[in-house]
Amino acid sequence: MAKFKDCTQFKPQKNKSIMTKRLFIFAMAFTAVLWSCGTSTNTTEVEISEQKDYSNDWIQLFNGEDLSDWIIKISKHDLNVNFANTFRVEDGLMKVRYDGYESFDNQFGHIFYKNPYSYYLLKVEYRFVGEQAEGGEPWATRNSGAMLHSQDPATMMVDQDFPISIEGQMLGGDGENPRPTSNLCTPGTNVVMEGELFTPHCVTSMAKTYHGEQWVTAEFLVLGDSVVHHIMEGEKVLTYYKPQIGGGNVNPFDPAVKIDGQLLKSGYISLQSESHPIDFRKVALFDLAPYSESKEKLQEVIDAITKE
Repeated sequence: MAKFKDCTQFKPQKNKSIMTKRLFIFAMAFTAVLWSCGTSTNTTEVEISEQKDYSNDWIQLFNGEDLSDWIIKISKHDLNVNFANTFRVEDGLMKVRYDGYESFDNQFGHIFYKNPYSYYLLKVEYRFVGEQAEGGEPWATRNSGAMLHSQDPATMMVDQDFPISIEGQMLGGDGENPRPTSNLCTPGTNVVMEGELFTPHCVTSMAKTYHGEQWVTAEFLVLGDSVVHHIMEGEKVLTYYKPQIGGGNVNPFDPAVKIDGQLLKSGYISLQSESHPIDFRKVALFDLAPYSESKEKLQEVIDAITKE
């Protein structure tokens, strides 16, 4: 630096070649810096452009046209008997209706997607509409759910009320009082919370209350038998671990199916009919099983799809 400063004291007419040489060196150095910065920017752009777009990898469980990919089980009725057209498709929506019921009479229903899954992100868009069916339980007003890791519907008994499963409970507000959605209920199951086996039937999430007939999006991140996250508006509102068979709140059941203590590594997904009309306009799933062997890759994919 001292020599560079000293050179300003020289007269240009006597040291023209020296000045020219030093200016050339400075220009070359400056060009190298610019080229380096440009290369760094281009590298970043290449890295960004190479990040995979997962938006086309979602599986649309509901196709918006029919129920051909679904299996229906309504309590007191045989498998695939859609009593009173409870589950139907109208205007591109999957609708749950009770206009053909004289009384609900504890005819709890579930519509199962045809394939079981183990690691996945489930996204459900729903809204409660109208009034509860005559004869429905008071607690079932504006109440439905996404049943996760459910037993095979073919193994349910004719009069069985709920499948052995983990329920992501969907609730609607009454217009005044707090009533959070995306809670956990456990028909024939238990989970681990804060390091201990959690045996109460339901636990309330940290989600807010959604009143009226607005559309609501609920997401459930299920990672085998390790952990389940309930997500609302991009935020985790409930987390629990080691879903497993156990406890009550399912009746009747086949003892050969209800093996208490057995971890739920995978299972079917179903949506409920519990006496209040509800619409579903989107039921989509991202299958994470192909990435489950690598924690790093699994987390990378989860980060990408939860930002979409």
